[in-house]
Amino acid sequence: MSNSDHCLFICSTAGVTLYLVYVDDLIVIGNDIKFINQFISKLGHRFSIKDLGSLNYFLGVKVVRTDHGLFLSQRKYIEDIVDRTLMTGAKPVPTPLAVGNSLSLNDSALLDNPSEYHTIVGSLLYLGLTQPNIAFAINKLAQFSASPTVNHWAAVKRVIRYLIGTIDKGLQFHCHYSLVLHEFSDSDWGGDKDDRSSTSAYVVFLGKNPISCCSKKQCVVARSSTKVEYRSISATAFELCWIRNLLLELAVPLSKPPVIYCDNLGATYVTTKPIFHSRMKHLEIDYHFVCQLVQLGKLRVSHISSQDQLANVLTKALPRSDFGRFRSKIGVSDQPPS
Repeated sequence: MSNSDHCLFICSTAGVTLYLVYVDDLIVIGNDIKFINQFISKLGHRFSIKDLGSLNYFLGVKVVRTDHGLFLSQRKYIEDIVDRTLMTGAKPVPTPLAVGNSLSLNDSALLDNPSEYHTIVGSLLYLGLTQPNIAFAINKLAQFSASPTVNHWAAVKRVIRYLIGTIDKGLQFHCHYSLVLHEFSDSDWGGDKDDRSSTSAYVVFLGKNPISCCSKKQCVVARSSTKVEYRSISATAFELCWIRNLLLELAVPLSKPPVIYCDNLGATYVTTKPIFHSRMKHLEIDYHFVCQLVQLGKLRVSHISSQDQLANVLTKALPRSDFGRFRSKIGVSDQPPS
């Protein structure tokens, strides 16, 4: 059993075989087909199983082999959400959230029955697997689950209208690219209209492939943009440590220390300085954690321009042109030829 993921089992008896388990669903991957067939046969003798053959659909995600690698999408899952909300035929929109639509706790009347809001927002969260570009919108809407309003429900329906227009988009995973870890870390500053908290976000790439992303509200209100950006770097570094350990268990060669790209010069500067900065004293644990990784050579933090900050799409609502540009750069696209 993997130490990094208790649903993953690694066997090195014949080549390498990986077993990924979710309740009673199982994916088996390996480089010795004879060993895999023997395992499936033995499993079938002990349990009642159904062998579905080569992977093409798993937990609501469609998997298609292409000339470049694998393409993951969730068309059927989106269609189910559209049917449940009676939005078949609704007009698509170009972005999941409108620019300037600052949702707040008490912006309109409360919904009479919030159960549908909870169900649909929960379903939309799962769509972030193959359309990470909606992560900010869903993270924002999930914050109002305790007391959703009419305006919040209208925003949910806008996300669904966006998905209607991008129903065939998904993530393309490329083979034959260098296995180098790099991450983009970003945050807004005081963007929450109700309590002025900030949103942290990151996108982690292995080579050209996005393998992890997150958009999350920070728990503490910060007094400077440097502090919120540094908290985001710290959260990215935590995720990076877990991913690195998992890849090492899978014997994936990592020849270079990973790089976190940040568009805040102050936050980038602090990571390389051994002298504790007085203005960062409230971030002491985060500060020492990141600085230690940098000093040990396990991590680098580099500055990047805001125009090239891919995590930007996960921290705020963007205009159509910017949203589309960042969406494609984080790997969301139409299905290429198979």
